[in-house]
Amino acid sequence: MATALLQVEHLTLRFGGVAALLDVSLQVHAGELVSVIGPNGAGKTSLFNCICGLYRPQAGRVLLDGRDITRLSPDAIARMGVARTFQNLELFRGMTVLDNLLLGCHRHFRAAVWEVAAGTWRARAEEVRQRERAEAVLEFLELQAYRDRPVAALPHGVQKVVEIGRALCSEPRLLLLDEPSAGLTADEKDELRYRLQDARKAFGVTVVLVEHDLRMVMDLSERVVVLDHGEVIAEGPPEQVQQDPRVVEAYLGVTA
Repeated sequence: MATALLQVEHLTLRFGGVAALLDVSLQVHAGELVSVIGPNGAGKTSLFNCICGLYRPQAGRVLLDGRDITRLSPDAIARMGVARTFQNLELFRGMTVLDNLLLGCHRHFRAAVWEVAAGTWRARAEEVRQRERAEAVLEFLELQAYRDRPVAALPHGVQKVVEIGRALCSEPRLLLLDEPSAGLTADEKDELRYRLQDARKAFGVTVVLVEHDLRMVMDLSERVVVLDHGEVIAEGPPEQVQQDPRVVEAYLGVTA
């Protein structure tokens, strides 16, 4: 079997005497959508933060396409093709939707600062290419009606889509989505589910999804990894995982 795009090997992360992650291992292959679920405090966001370089684990490592990225800075990991969204929206609320998307394109901007200041041909060509990318994502996500509006003036559900759009503008190989349906209505969740399915096909992106909406998880995922108190307690196809007695106990506090 080909090397996994993402490999997490025996990751342990402690804050003082509290273990946020304890010997966590998982693999995600190119093109997959894998969901990571678990009760509140299970370590899901801590796992994302280790993958992105925001946290440094005390043990274990993270590999992207076979390369160890455990000790790299967040910006270096982003340049390698890892993008993410956050539980709490991290948009520039005073900027327009289009400008937020253009920021997502920035990692591909190759012209030097002096070239931008001088208005060289290369700088102008780069700006055109990045704008074309942002406009394409804008159209794909059906955000044209909001393109020139400040993000702060938009409904919460639209802001969620904008954040996903900004991540897609960076042309990621690996997209980490941290609770993208949080705060959305049932109709907005249905629409988001369809958009994520379409985005995987259109952009060829591999997705790791942290999500509390189990209906979305079961509908979208090829595989599901379950964390509880920082440990992996189950992994497999959605229909198998949802029947695992350890998963039922972790969520409901009772043994199936």
